[in-house]
Amino acid sequence: IKYSTNPLLLPAVIEEDIIGITKAIKNKSGLSKFLFYGEPGTGKTESAYQIARILERDILSVDFEQLIDSRLGETAKNVAKLFDEINHLQYGKVIVVFDEIDSLVLDRINSNDLREMGRVTSVFLRELDELNENIVLIATTNLFKNFDKAIIRRFDATVSFDRYEKEDLIEIADTMLSSNLKNATKSKKDVRLFNKILNNLKELPYPGDLKQIIKTAVAFSDENNEYDYLRKIYLALNSEEDGVDIQALNDKGYTMREIEILSRIPKSSVSRKLKEK
Repeated sequence: IKYSTNPLLLPAVIEEDIIGITKAIKNKSGLSKFLFYGEPGTGKTESAYQIARILERDILSVDFEQLIDSRLGETAKNVAKLFDEINHLQYGKVIVVFDEIDSLVLDRINSNDLREMGRVTSVFLRELDELNENIVLIATTNLFKNFDKAIIRRFDATVSFDRYEKEDLIEIADTMLSSNLKNATKSKKDVRLFNKILNNLKELPYPGDLKQIIKTAVAFSDENNEYDYLRKIYLALNSEEDGVDIQALNDKGYTMREIEILSRIPKSSVSRKLKEK
């Protein structure tokens, strides 16, 4: 598949692991099977693409949903055929990505035929054991806690992507905002207010969601209002269904100017309404 060659924003602690994996693959250290786990939007799949970018390799991405067949025994056969093809790939040219492998190895939980899905998992584990050590495979999952230890043991290394601190997310969000504002000539950057919006949240979205929120806010902002994107970001991140609550903003330490930007109410009116309350 085609994938982005843009640099990926990650916390230092995760970035070190990705660099370590890249070096291990390049130096042929005998490590070839990796499992990336964490919440959606934390950069698991994109990190696999970054490793391929650095090593100048192609990506073969496998959609396990396409392997599951309602006919008895067919899913296990499909898995065996898949690994047969993978084992015949040209060494050093491709990285295989198993995106969201839980769709296969955990499907037996919801299946009416537990024995059938048990066979599929057994075949999957056997094929992992027999995978050619020259083939690099990266699997991702959102449901690591539900995995059997027998599955985890098949991988040479596991990397948790649930290691974002609030400061990491704010730093990443600042970079995303700067990138999106480059093409928005009628919008002005206000990092201080943007960071105040983020700091006032108890919990920040992961980069995947942050990226979409910022991109949409900048794209949909009013061209006649240079800070309109900030209001849209605030509304997207807060659950104020009836618009912006100026009293809540005041309580959180926003200035009159900042409240004016986020509420679209002139400062003089904001001041009067707060005094009335």
